[in-house]
Amino acid sequence: MEEFAFLLDILPEGRPDSQRRFRRESIVYGIGSEEYKIFEMEPVKDASLSIGDKVYIGKEHELRTQIESVKARVKYNDLTHTAQSELPFILDDIIKSQEEKFVQFFNNAGPISRRYHSLELLPGLGKKTMQGVIGSRPFSSFQEIEDKVQGFKNPAKYISARIEHEIKVQDQKYRLFVR
Repeated sequence: MEEFAFLLDILPEGRPDSQRRFRRESIVYGIGSEEYKIFEMEPVKDASLSIGDKVYIGKEHELRTQIESVKARVKYNDLTHTAQSELPFILDDIIKSQEEKFVQFFNNAGPISRRYHSLELLPGLGKKTMQGVIGSRPFSSFQEIEDKVQGFKNPAKYISARIEHEIKVQDQKYRLFVR
């Protein structure tokens, strides 16, 4: 279960396409910081919220100061255009804040099958670069990956692109990051 989420969009008056007749409720969209699930949430009344904020959504209700409740898990296509356009930037921030976790992915990534390696699932990463990553292990930072593997710049972007792909495409055979 997600403990924290990063806010993707804030709709104080609810969705404009909402069919609610009686009252429009505030809606907040966010992405979980560990399993990258996307949620529709109800904010605490009069809470100060901004896109990109990290908010607590865990089980301890007394610790929730900005989010009243998580209403539902939603799909990428259910997000507003603003939330969809903010997603890559928020993912970049999450990945940079969890650099050690993703560096360990590069250190420990292995084959999925006899002919397919998990690094090949990263969009834009070819076989030559994959072999460079495997041959240059271990790494301690993204910068070290860039320094050791020729032609491999900004490894965080490859991770971000994969997470975004897993969020957008629901039925996939292999998932590396999104549950």
